[in-house]
Amino acid sequence: MFKDFRTKSGETEPKVIKLERPMVPALPSHKPVIDHDLKDYLDLKSRMHEALLDRLNLAVIDKVEKSDLKRQIAQLVTQLLEAEGTPMRSEPFGKLVDELIFEVMGLGPLEPLLADPTINDILVNSHEHVYVERFGLLEKTHVRFRDERHLLRIIDKIVSNIGRRIDESQPWVDARLADGSRVNAIIRPCSVDGPALSIRKFASHRLTLDTMIEQGSLTPKSALVLKAMVEARLNVVISGGTGSGKTTMLNAMSSFIDPAQRIVTIEDAAELQLQQAHVVRLETRPANSEGTGAVNQRDLVRNALRMRPDRIIVGEVRGVECFDMLQAMNTGHDGSMTTIHANSARDALGRIEQMVTMLGADIPIHTIRSQVAAGIHVVVQLNRMSDGRRRVTSISEVTGMENDTITMQDLFVFKRTGKSETGEIQGKFVVTGIRPKSADMLANAGLDLTPQFFQRDEAS
Repeated sequence: MFKDFRTKSGETEPKVIKLERPMVPALPSHKPVIDHDLKDYLDLKSRMHEALLDRLNLAVIDKVEKSDLKRQIAQLVTQLLEAEGTPMRSEPFGKLVDELIFEVMGLGPLEPLLADPTINDILVNSHEHVYVERFGLLEKTHVRFRDERHLLRIIDKIVSNIGRRIDESQPWVDARLADGSRVNAIIRPCSVDGPALSIRKFASHRLTLDTMIEQGSLTPKSALVLKAMVEARLNVVISGGTGSGKTTMLNAMSSFIDPAQRIVTIEDAAELQLQQAHVVRLETRPANSEGTGAVNQRDLVRNALRMRPDRIIVGEVRGVECFDMLQAMNTGHDGSMTTIHANSARDALGRIEQMVTMLGADIPIHTIRSQVAAGIHVVVQLNRMSDGRRRVTSISEVTGMENDTITMQDLFVFKRTGKSETGEIQGKFVVTGIRPKSADMLANAGLDLTPQFFQRDEAS
């Protein structure tokens, strides 16, 4: 009855259905009217899923054409439903088969959300409450898991695929999906109301500075300056809050790096999408079950210095690795870039100073600030507004030191003018009228600096 599956290459693979087992399982008899009853539907799907797992050859299932797999699963589900005596119309039956394929081959109820290109974040607060961020705003979905055990199984599938673990001894984990989406999961006892899961989806389409201009986040003039800053090999810090678009901006700006240069990237979870060919990607590693073997960002930054990099890009600095990053910026690795959590450009420099003091060494504060002022040239600040839009709110240049104070000046700022009736933040990204200290370097990088280029213009 069941034919051999064929792979995309046309070669015959072992059958997915184990024919030596009885085709109709001895499931308990249930006869709910399920079309409009969510609980009964989830119970039924759970029983169907367990029966399928008992009959599928998971070792070869990923080699099977999806259309063949769907047809075979549909036939088997039909037999299982007949054995239970459960009536089902064609529309919910097709929905059930699709969801069973998601359970077997993917991440269950999360699969439709992952496939939706309008969703940026998936936030699972418990097995009953799933939220998404769409266009910068949170909304609750109708998606739910059958129970806490179902959600735990999905979390375990995610973390085990990259060789990590989550249990009572290690109740939280950072991981990533196969497409690069960033995942954080936390379970009991740290998560009081049950497992929580956060997924920051990996953008399938890279956002460019041109796209940001179209969206109103930048002006053509400010985009030209950012491009010239990268080509002039200025050291750039991209600052902003959670979800403000720091990594997106880092990706966009990194596209202007000379492809002849050697780039080393360092991240906790690989998210950067550099287009250059000469890129070495490094990623941290957590401790193993014995509590050893951890590789942190500082280890990787120090190792990167021995890899003859032209530029070092750190996905995000969070701790003592900031000290080694500053050393790299001050010792010949011009054009390095990183991101940091901060509410303003000035706050970003203060946080960098604070992270260096976490090293524990007795370094005078004046020395730390001198290193910061000498190593960092530009701070690009991003913010997510109350209307959900992500905007560049300032492009600031670090100009040096005055006594014990780091001096900086804003080249471009977002001037907020009000809020529309629909709640959209209104304003302009304008030139401040200050000529940058690095103007000669920007001119050497090809930026056509006419006398009027940095002239204050509220319409810019």
